Amino acid sequence: MSRTPRQRKPKGASLVGSRFEAEVGPVAHGGHCIVRLPEPESRVVFVRHTMPGERVVLEITEGTEGDSFWRADAVEILQASPERVTPPCPYAGPGLCGGCDFQHVALGHQRELKAAVVREQFVRLAGFDAADARIADLRVEGVPGDDEGLRWRTRMQYVALPGGAKGLRAHRSNIVIEIDDCRIAHPDARVVVDGQPTDDEVIAESVATAAGTIDFQVAADGFWQVHPGAPGALVETVLDFLAPQEGERALDLYAGVGLFARFLSEAVGESTRVVAIEGDRTATRYAALNLAGRERAVVAWGNVDKVLAQGYDEPFDLVVLDPPREGARRKVVLQVVDRAPRAVAYVACDPAALARDVATFREHGYELTRLRALDLFPMTHHVECVALLERV
Repeated sequence: MSRTPRQRKPKGASLVGSRFEAEVGPVAHGGHCIVRLPEPESRVVFVRHTMPGERVVLEITEGTEGDSFWRADAVEILQASPERVTPPCPYAGPGLCGGCDFQHVALGHQRELKAAVVREQFVRLAGFDAADARIADLRVEGVPGDDEGLRWRTRMQYVALPGGAKGLRAHRSNIVIEIDDCRIAHPDARVVVDGQPTDDEVIAESVATAAGTIDFQVAADGFWQVHPGAPGALVETVLDFLAPQEGERALDLYAGVGLFARFLSEAVGESTRVVAIEGDRTATRYAALNLAGRERAVVAWGNVDKVLAQGYDEPFDLVVLDPPREGARRKVVLQVVDRAPRAVAYVACDPAALARDVATFREHGYELTRLRALDLFPMTHHVECVALLERV
């Protein structure tokens, strides 16, 4: 099946469909590896469905003669890595479903590739030395709740197809691949098919940690971590990193439905001020429900940078940052620094954004003291990191 890549202004004749034989270089952020074609092509190519050290035939999927880089799929493996496996899903591969990047890679090696990406981002964007133990020793850890990297996604959204069938899109394409069974979908996943009406159903989610179990109310179509082991693992890590003490004031930014704020409120004591700030109005409403009864807990709605610019400017001892994929960015980091917390726990779904923000923290007297990476999205290139930044 041919693919329809996203359109951009061409810079010469299209190379789509052209094939080259090449040796694969290092893994890169985004689920692909880097290939450098020699002269006369002399081009960087981001190649999916391969891994470092393999020799492949790649087929260009996006690119013109004048582009600075091209995109491609590895369509023939001439020399395979010992870590290559048969994908457990028949829909994983060139031109097929774009949901999983690494089904052709043994699970343990997937985690090594993800760790390499995190390390590379910290070297390139945060100024770390590659030999620095804080990143050199990083390992991506699995969490309970999946079956060897499968059956973990508790929320699925499909595209409706004629005759009641459903499908998922190909990588960087509007083409829909019909799917009878997504191998990363949890057996009890909440399924939504495009075109179905949304509802106002409320879901109860229980999060169990060593500190106890707390029930949360979440909108059925609202954000919640999709790996069943994710909320507990993230809360445990944040609490371990921050080591909150009774009486310490806490600020939870991009607070969602109040996951971290509620556990922090329990840890610092009901009479201690905990402020949760969230930009999504529905999530803010649920955060207020989840923090109801906590005497000094405050939930504020609005863009984090604007809310911080207008109030809550007193000192805080602890801060949790859990921003969207683009990161907190300089404006928010500087507002956090201005409140002089002793410790900041930064939860990040994008290692590049994390590294950029860590660089800003380092400019203003905060240093990375701990870093943990969790495999909350097996079979994909995504990795969740938690960083501890402390004032030096």
